[in-house]
Amino acid sequence: MYLKIDGSEYRRIFVVGDIHGCYKKLMDALDRVQFERSVDLLVSVGDLADRGPQNIECYELINANWFCAARGNHEQMAIDVLAGGEADSWMANGGRWFFSLDDSKKSQVEQLIKQAEQLPLVIEITTEHGKYVIAHADYPSDEYVYGKAINQHLVVWNRKRLSAAMKGESEEITGADKFIFGHTPLVKPLLFKNQLYIDTGAVFGNRLTVIQIQ
Repeated sequence: MYLKIDGSEYRRIFVVGDIHGCYKKLMDALDRVQFERSVDLLVSVGDLADRGPQNIECYELINANWFCAARGNHEQMAIDVLAGGEADSWMANGGRWFFSLDDSKKSQVEQLIKQAEQLPLVIEITTEHGKYVIAHADYPSDEYVYGKAINQHLVVWNRKRLSAAMKGESEEITGADKFIFGHTPLVKPLLFKNQLYIDTGAVFGNRLTVIQIQ
């Protein structure tokens, strides 16, 4: 459920919001920051695919040694369908592309989705600027502890904390310096106390947000 990353092993570390199949947008964003795959790291808040045009390329990022991702609700929907669950929810939320693939491509993507099942829900990164925690939708507790048992469904789906914050009711999460989430498309990144939300709806025609944390 948790992954710990030592920032000292990388020159620079970036975090990217929900990619949703926008592979070209991601490559353009990395070009703008002159990302170097041999020494830099890119961390994703999850939701690599669905809705966008280049879903397979985005799933293939799982195997890149300069990339790591937290599991998002879209990965979880795909995992659940492959495990025998109903496909309706995934299809209604952008997963229809998978069902139109030919057999060889479908087999390739099934393997990648099985790999996505191994993605952590929570990524902790220690940098020279402090401790960052990255998860898809929320860290569903007011106190962060590495390895702590938390509700897995809420990590990838919860919007209650953000909804409360947007009404002026925000509280710090203790145990780390900053928390970075995606999941809810926003016009621009929003910071509430020590929680930064960076899904800026790239798949809906907006900019893909990439921030540097080291």
